[in-house]
Amino acid sequence: MRPDPGDRALLELANAESRVLVTIDTDFGELIFLHQMAHTGLVRLPDVPAHRRIELMAEIISRYGANLENHAIVTVRGDRIRLSTP
Repeated sequence: MRPDPGDRALLELANAESRVLVTIDTDFGELIFLHQMAHTGLVRLPDVPAHRRIELMAEIISRYGANLENHAIVTVRGDRIRLSTP
């Protein structure tokens, strides 16, 4: 197993590869909002149990896929889904 490269490096890699980053970690929002790091979309699932993540991702892609293509941030907390757009 390789060591964790850190949140900043993961966000930079996802951006360089034009990938939406999916995470349970809330620190990525801080990197984007406070430090204004470039990104190509983010889905945050900090409060979602592991057994619900795949099912929920299908819903998020269906409902918010176009927004994510435009670098949106989707945050799921409990039963609420919040969309933040650049």
